[in-house]
Amino acid sequence: MRNISMERRAEARAAGRETVRVETRARLVRAVLAFLDGNGVRLTGEDRERIASCTDDALVESWLFKAPFVSSASELFEDDSPRR
Repeated sequence: MRNISMERRAEARAAGRETVRVETRARLVRAVLAFLDGNGVRLTGEDRERIASCTDDALVESWLFKAPFVSSASELFEDDSPRR
């Protein structure tokens, strides 16, 4: 019985970590979009969907660092490997 409880706790912790990752990524996506919008970068619906649907944490983070300095979506997506 004790092992089952420990397994459930481990599963719950793993699920909690995943939830935090997903929520953090969503915040980063909102920040990327806010930087781009604030700097007047025009995005198509396809561009917004590409950013919003990305599940690669490292890629979203790289967009966040680039977003304040780009003047177009193509600049933002430059050098992206196919990690979507």
